[in-house]
Amino acid sequence: MRIGIFGGTINDGTIDDVIAEAAEVERRGFATYWSPQIFGLDALTTLALVGRSVPRIELGTSVVPTYPRHPMMIAQQALTTQAATGGRLCLGIGPSHQIVIESMYGMSYARPAEHTEEYLQILGPLSRGEAVSFQGRQLCANGTLTVKGSSPFPIVVAALGPRMLDIAGRLADGTLTWCVGARTIADHTVPGITSAAERVGRPAPRVICALPVAVTTEPQRAYEQAAALFAIYGQLPAYRAMLDREGAAGAADIAVIGSADEVVDRIGALASAGVTDFAAVPFSPDRDERSATIDAVSRLL
Repeated sequence: MRIGIFGGTINDGTIDDVIAEAAEVERRGFATYWSPQIFGLDALTTLALVGRSVPRIELGTSVVPTYPRHPMMIAQQALTTQAATGGRLCLGIGPSHQIVIESMYGMSYARPAEHTEEYLQILGPLSRGEAVSFQGRQLCANGTLTVKGSSPFPIVVAALGPRMLDIAGRLADGTLTWCVGARTIADHTVPGITSAAERVGRPAPRVICALPVAVTTEPQRAYEQAAALFAIYGQLPAYRAMLDREGAAGAADIAVIGSADEVVDRIGALASAGVTDFAAVPFSPDRDERSATIDAVSRLL
């Protein structure tokens, strides 16, 4: 199981802050550095710059919403980032949520699974440098892209429900999960995406698990912090369905909280559930606890 860190600086820092954070993650020996796409810096643009200064680590997006960017456009941007980083990009994409797409962007969120399937039928060939000619119910594309110095890049999808896992297994390289507990990953996520990949002869997919993590001597306080910080995820339908599968009231119930040994043991056990990559999301506002959290997770390298 490959171990990485989910960066938080992109949301409230400068580009130089993100580069410094990624450089430290690389210096510590982690395999991956994941950048969210929320309402701060643009993830792909920032990672292209990070890759010019941070030479080794895999750089991933977690995740870029698909609706606001046509698949040919995101393919062009991702190929450019791939060229800038020397072939170290993992493009994480997802349809986001109805409240974001409709209320913020003013776009229709109708049939998100169909949208994702059509999106990947365009993006997949373009990611491999192939021409595309596709006419779907929601999307169409005709053309090819030429980005000198680039190379094919892997695509992972924020897939939660059965249909999305089937789409990701058939058309992408894996899934990147958030707010999905260990039992749900073992019983639902891994079987769903793996069987879909097998049916079409694709390699075993990556299953990238991101969870909140905190090493602390005050687990109840950390639990309350996680409950407040991640409350929104218990209200979004896609995440709510995964938490219900796990029997969790909210994201705090699946957060990895405890002593360094407890944190290491819980993360390590995810490998037996079928997780191929783990991305720790340190969430404590206490600098010492954040440092202790990263120290503990680094023991798994």
